[in-house]
Amino acid sequence: MKLPLHYNEHDFIPAYHGIATFMGCAHTRNTADADFAIVGVPLDSGAASWRSGTRQGPRSIRENSLQIWGHNRHLNITPKREFKVVDFGDVVLEPINLAEAAENITATTSAILETNTQQLTLGGDHSITHPLLKAHAEKYGPLAVIHIDSHTDTYQNLEYLEHGNPFWLAMRDGYIDPAAYIQVGIRGPQSEPGEIEEAQSIGARVVTIEECFELGMPALAELVRQHVGDRAVYISLDIDGVDPAYAPGTGTPEVGGFTSFQMLWLLRGLTGLNIVGADLVEVNPLYDAGAMTSILAANLAFELLCLMGVSKREN
Repeated sequence: MKLPLHYNEHDFIPAYHGIATFMGCAHTRNTADADFAIVGVPLDSGAASWRSGTRQGPRSIRENSLQIWGHNRHLNITPKREFKVVDFGDVVLEPINLAEAAENITATTSAILETNTQQLTLGGDHSITHPLLKAHAEKYGPLAVIHIDSHTDTYQNLEYLEHGNPFWLAMRDGYIDPAAYIQVGIRGPQSEPGEIEEAQSIGARVVTIEECFELGMPALAELVRQHVGDRAVYISLDIDGVDPAYAPGTGTPEVGGFTSFQMLWLLRGLTGLNIVGADLVEVNPLYDAGAMTSILAANLAFELLCLMGVSKREN
């Protein structure tokens, strides 16, 4: 059997072949004719609370995305066939200078968005969401934000950016529409009383994990949909929103969260929203077991890409 010198994009390629781009997408820094770009931000300089290591997240997610075959039977979409999806690679960063890194994240994202390409970002710690929101808000105006997490990340006791306050700073800076900001899955011990009330005071609709489970996934998804309406929506998914029994590889795990299936169920309930961008953050392979967190993260990133594809198809 004579083998071809090159694969074409519809050939079956074993998951262990080739360079580990997201789902085997072509790697290019040119997004001029792309519909979606996968962008890595290998940064954990903002991980102030406990364990660093999320700089390894984008690479591990990419490696474990190669076994995702490509068709989403729940959303009935095959994004790589319906759209041009590219892997941009990683933002160029100076890891010891978080302020400079944030500027590079915003500049890179803005350049991609200027080509009318939508961006799905793989982190990195949650501090990266602030510069990502800045770039998206500059294009779309103040955003509706769906923030899935175990922590509020709206701590107001610090003026400098870190992974515990990106949403407080984004609200302060006008990147988020305060009437359309919702936090989903908040739980766990708090550093001090009143953290949830503090988030509510700046306009966040906080849905604790207890309320999530009382509602159930379909009703929870509908609550989220009603809250953001038809605005331009940005989704930020912290992997620690999932229980560490299913996603142990994260910097600040909190017990009592969503199962992997519940998280999939929630995301699939968000079809039809006007989603303009998304990120998945806080995957820490240094504390993972059998790559189970990275495998889940890769599948959740695929679901986010599919949601964005459905949104682009319908809007």
